[in-house]
Amino acid sequence: MSRVLDDGVAIKIEENSNPRDDMENTKIDSKLYEYVKQDNIEEFKSRVQQRLAEKLVTPCGNTLLHVAVSYGSDNITSYLAGTFPSLITIQNSQKDTILHLAAREGKASHTIKSLVESNPSLMRKTNTKGNTPLHDAVITENKEVAKLLVSRDPEVAYYNNNNGKSPLYLAVENGNKNGILDDLLNLGASFPIKSEDGNALPEGKSPVHVAIKQRNRDILEKIQKEQPELLRLTEEELGNSLHYASSIGFLEGVQFLLKMFDDGAYETNLEGNYPIHVACKSHSVDVVKEFLDKFPYPKEFLNKKGQNILHVAAKYGNGSVVSYILKQDQKLVAPLLNAIDDRGNTPLHLAARYGRRMATFLLVRDNRVEHFIVNNRNWTPYELAEDFSKRFEEKYMKTDEMRAKERKQFDSKNSTPAHEIKGKEVDSNKMDTKEASSKDGIVVWYFDLVMTLSILFVNARPKKSLKELFPVTGLPVSLAKEETKSMIGNLLVVAVLVAGVTFAGVIQLPQLRDNNNSSDRRHEFNSTYTASHYSTYENLLYGYLFLDVGALSSSLLAALLLLLASFSIPKFQIPATAFSSIMVCLAIYMMFGAILFSLRIALIGSHRWLLTIIITGVAFVFPSIIPLFGDAVLLPVLMHYIYYYLFLLLIYRSWWQTNKLSDLKRKLSDLKRKLSDLKKKHNL
Repeated sequence: MSRVLDDGVAIKIEENSNPRDDMENTKIDSKLYEYVKQDNIEEFKSRVQQRLAEKLVTPCGNTLLHVAVSYGSDNITSYLAGTFPSLITIQNSQKDTILHLAAREGKASHTIKSLVESNPSLMRKTNTKGNTPLHDAVITENKEVAKLLVSRDPEVAYYNNNNGKSPLYLAVENGNKNGILDDLLNLGASFPIKSEDGNALPEGKSPVHVAIKQRNRDILEKIQKEQPELLRLTEEELGNSLHYASSIGFLEGVQFLLKMFDDGAYETNLEGNYPIHVACKSHSVDVVKEFLDKFPYPKEFLNKKGQNILHVAAKYGNGSVVSYILKQDQKLVAPLLNAIDDRGNTPLHLAARYGRRMATFLLVRDNRVEHFIVNNRNWTPYELAEDFSKRFEEKYMKTDEMRAKERKQFDSKNSTPAHEIKGKEVDSNKMDTKEASSKDGIVVWYFDLVMTLSILFVNARPKKSLKELFPVTGLPVSLAKEETKSMIGNLLVVAVLVAGVTFAGVIQLPQLRDNNNSSDRRHEFNSTYTASHYSTYENLLYGYLFLDVGALSSSLLAALLLLLASFSIPKFQIPATAFSSIMVCLAIYMMFGAILFSLRIALIGSHRWLLTIIITGVAFVFPSIIPLFGDAVLLPVLMHYIYYYLFLLLIYRSWWQTNKLSDLKRKLSDLKRKLSDLKKKHNL
């Protein structure tokens, strides 16, 4: 049933619990809205009597009382609350009560105070965001309404919204603007931190944790003074306040909490770690120092995996913390160095397993650390690192192949004709951006794993022979014959090339040149060169001829043997190939030596000793290294040493940069001081 008013507004007579169900047929006209806004009680009464006030709503479901409260129209608010009491408990489309709007937009007027007194349940009503009116008052910094609400119902300060945030949390997060936090703490009810079943109360986000996140010690002191029990609140993922302060390296917070909440150091978080373990994960040595000063018995702190603080520091690769722990008193450190966890791993095992190169280096260079302790799988730290690096490489390569197959299948299934692609912009990086990013991270981690393995190889490899470490398997006979035929052709080409180069070297002998003349023409021996220069030239020339002719002869002999082997019986091919390989290598070595003598002749009379030394080093070292790259046993050894010295170079660079920056800062500070003195002197 419905009726039509004079202005054509149709209103249903039937009762309905949700005003939005009647929105299509009820609305607040503009004049009525204006009267409410102006708090014109006389005109409002005259006009509202012609309508059913309970049925009139705005598009978002606000009743006339909502509108009156939001504009602070006390006269109309008082009239509506007294005349139409059913409006007091109605919530709009966002489930806001009249107190929500008063908290966001209104003031704590006499009417609002009366409504709070007569309807206390309104203070605990929540909207779609889970906010109580007190939440909204804190968010909008409405101190007057916030103080009113918390004074009437202090426990609401601990109610959590959908994001797990209480009004107290929001007040801390806002930095105590307008002194709202003071009101909540001063008037707030004491809330039990532990219930009978041991669960932490209240649940949700801790206001102490947000103060720690902001590194605000003043608020921590304020909370401790007014509500000290709040310091004991925990969050499921972050642990207690000491856990969180330690995890972000908040030194002042840790110092304060250790003084006021020291028993929190004996609580474990979700991962089973004590705060001192969490401190070892962070990059703040000062925080670890605070714990060790307070609790000089770190061996007593074992997490649920049986790991001490050195285990954790080594596992997470914190070199600075590992270094600090190793420098402590022998009685304090000794029980930690070679301790094993539930899986039999020492700190060195964990550093090796997770590719923590700096932690591994510090541990392996400490004489007190045992290198060959085996874990429950009977692996030493080196063997553990070796196994993990191999498995990681295989998994990475397999994943990469699978990605390539998936990409190929995707391309084949989604192939588009050329005439359809033409004119369209295709972003080739769109699909692979995330993949490339993760791949880059994997490459960096793999580099750390390999470098860690090299550090262990140089300093802590098992007492085995190189052949045991790097076994070499031979080829089957059939494959060996095929390899021999291929090798004959390759060696023959190399032998002929070396013979040609050395023959050309015999024809064009190196001549002594005038280093004081910019031209490269040949120079007859004159007064520019002394007798000693000429004697040196003769000796070097004889050495050059010996090596060049020797290389020519060796390469020619190898070429002749290979030609004979290609036409002879198969049994002769293998020894001929082996002997020819030696002769070709000898010819290459002698050719490098000849080049060295030729360059020394060119530098006679020159004072460029550094260039001479570099050339000599390259001439001897480079040809000596080349064969190693073809040796399955020696090549890995060489690579391990290369990675190890690269690591040492990185350490030196890091140390140099740190000291250089400190020097620059000191010079800049001195320069600023001098400029300040000059300004004062000249009254600028």
